[in-house]
Amino acid sequence: MDISGLVAIVTGGGSGLGAATARHLASQGAKVAIFDFDEPRAKSVAAEIGGFAVKVDVGDAAMVEAAVDATVTHFGAAPRVAVNCAGVGSAARIVGREGKLSIDLFEKVVRVNLIGSYNVMSFAARAMQGTEPLEGGERGVIINTASAAYEDGQLGQAAYAASKGGIASMCLPAARELAQTGIRVMAVAPGLFHTPMMEGLPPETTAKIAANVPFPARLGQPAEFARLVGDIVANPYLNGTVIRIDGAVRLPPK
Repeated sequence: MDISGLVAIVTGGGSGLGAATARHLASQGAKVAIFDFDEPRAKSVAAEIGGFAVKVDVGDAAMVEAAVDATVTHFGAAPRVAVNCAGVGSAARIVGREGKLSIDLFEKVVRVNLIGSYNVMSFAARAMQGTEPLEGGERGVIINTASAAYEDGQLGQAAYAASKGGIASMCLPAARELAQTGIRVMAVAPGLFHTPMMEGLPPETTAKIAANVPFPARLGQPAEFARLVGDIVANPYLNGTVIRIDGAVRLPPK
């Protein structure tokens, strides 16, 4: 799909992987709508790329529906691309000190990461289904963000790994269902990337983490994630699978 002139939605587009993706798609000529709970950051990136910002809690289906509708109204066209980058990375042991449980955290992480991605995929797909097919019969593509943690989740990542594993697992059945209307579904599983989450760590800690990456022996750059998203959009035969982008790293137990 040639994205030039088409509408794209990027969740979590106010920072990190989402912001890099929004910038990359805009550089390819896309009209980008940024959905983010952090409205000031979303507006800042949108102003930079000539996009449209909407404050959205992706775990709230009504907010997502309203945001998709607002995007269609703003650009005068339905989205052809939806990229889910919004997420939280909270960590906690299943049973912590003094028997403290983390059920509330598990529910929150799954609601934002997994249910949030499902919400956006659902409303974006419905909007895409009403569009005229492009060359080859394609109407759109949805790209969800999993994580290397879905396969090698570390100690304390039960909630995060479960949410990202759900994203990976729903990729194929979603692709099979939406294929009948010309919509592709893909998932990307990034490894260790230089995101705001990592930026808060001491340099020596970051260096130790990066040393686990075989090659290149560094953290991934958000722009590299964004380039992969762009490649998926452009290649119509990529459908129904999860792509790891991780420098060959396999996460240790802790």
